[in-house]
Amino acid sequence: MMKTLFLQPPSFDGFDGGAGSRYQAKREIKSFWFPTWLAQPAALVPDSRLIDAPPANIRLEAVLAEARGRELCIIHTSTPSFGADVRVAQALKDANPAIKIGFVGAKVAVQPEESLRLGAPIDFVARNEFDFTIKEIAEGRDWAKVDGISYRNNEGAIVHNPDRSVLEDMDQLPFVTEVYKRDLRIEDYFIGYLLHPYVSLYTGRGCKSRCTFCLWPQTVGGHRYRVRSPGHVAEEIRLLKSYYPQVREIFFDDDTFTDNLPRAEAIARELGRMGVVWSCNAKANVPRETLKVLKDNGLRLLLVGYESGNQQILHNIRKGMRIEVAKQFTKDCHELGIKIHGTFILGLPGETKETIEETIRFATEVNPHTLQVSLAAPYPGTALYRQALENGWLDADHAELVDEHGVQIAPLHYPHLSHTEIFDSVETFYRRFYFRAPKIASIVGEMVRSPQMMKRRLREGVEFFQFLRERQRDRAAA
Repeated sequence: MMKTLFLQPPSFDGFDGGAGSRYQAKREIKSFWFPTWLAQPAALVPDSRLIDAPPANIRLEAVLAEARGRELCIIHTSTPSFGADVRVAQALKDANPAIKIGFVGAKVAVQPEESLRLGAPIDFVARNEFDFTIKEIAEGRDWAKVDGISYRNNEGAIVHNPDRSVLEDMDQLPFVTEVYKRDLRIEDYFIGYLLHPYVSLYTGRGCKSRCTFCLWPQTVGGHRYRVRSPGHVAEEIRLLKSYYPQVREIFFDDDTFTDNLPRAEAIARELGRMGVVWSCNAKANVPRETLKVLKDNGLRLLLVGYESGNQQILHNIRKGMRIEVAKQFTKDCHELGIKIHGTFILGLPGETKETIEETIRFATEVNPHTLQVSLAAPYPGTALYRQALENGWLDADHAELVDEHGVQIAPLHYPHLSHTEIFDSVETFYRRFYFRAPKIASIVGEMVRSPQMMKRRLREGVEFFQFLRERQRDRAAA
């Protein structure tokens, strides 16, 4: 077995590239997702090591020192971080010319040839789901016989092997918790709407929804929800509790955990017996009876992608959600005591000044506990990316999706709506949602009841106002 390093490289300061992050960017409030997509193959390779540099504040010099004793390095990359990740790969080659470097992630899954041509130090890329692909590479298998990779052969020609079959039995995957325990410090990971410390993991892959903008189902996960059995999930949670008695919340990062309602209820009942507090991603259409089962068995919060308050935009992005259903779902959550972190996206196809206003009004009406406002990001491999290219909505100088500091830009523009107008609407959205008397009172009340929350919200408040000042400075410079 090759001595293998799994790496989320140093990047922009505060950059959440995540190997689990859905929008690879530096955020308005610093947050870090667990590197689950790297931890999973790391669990298959004995004596490997996972370095997640950004949250641990590990600098390149320390990474290079570790790489000098390794034969194989697997780097998770993304469209926003690809250039920086290639520079890290070159530094690894300079420090250890014998090391083989493979890139994984949605970026290289959909652009393998381009990635290899632009990334001279990259020896191979692994496409689609890459867990067992990397295991076979680390075992020293002949690359010509490894499905799911694209690589340079001895003559320097790029070769594309056949795709790897999709993994159906998800219980074959070992627990990522073992890698977390071995290589990570869980206190380094924090998300504004989750209790701290938290741990996130997947109980399944794939999403049956067809949202045009969503990265993972269209690139590496697919549109069938392939799942671990409730017993397998429960076994890992018991292990996690034994390793981390300090954990206050577990987050299931499946694209849509509620895609399979009977299974969601079965897992919830297992968690309820263990006294676990947990949260998950959900679509805004879960029936009240299921919500009650989940709540009665430890569910604290749902992360819900509302995206827009305009029905036509939801149709445009194939969200498969109706506004009136989302409103009823949200009302049920409020009545049952389930908190919601709502996510919204500005700049989607069909966006106008009027639809932005409609979405802000919708958000204040349904009133999730917290929210996140993102800018529409056309990642390569998504239907939104293809649509943007066909219609001239994406300029070449906006294709990297972030600025020189790693902060999201507004990459799309329309004849009736400019980059700047879309970008500025994010700040307007945040101000109008959070700077309301009832919302301020809710946040203050939360702080008064919990000294830990007091400290946390004050830190986040400083970060948020700094974010607003930086946006104003960027606007003035433009």
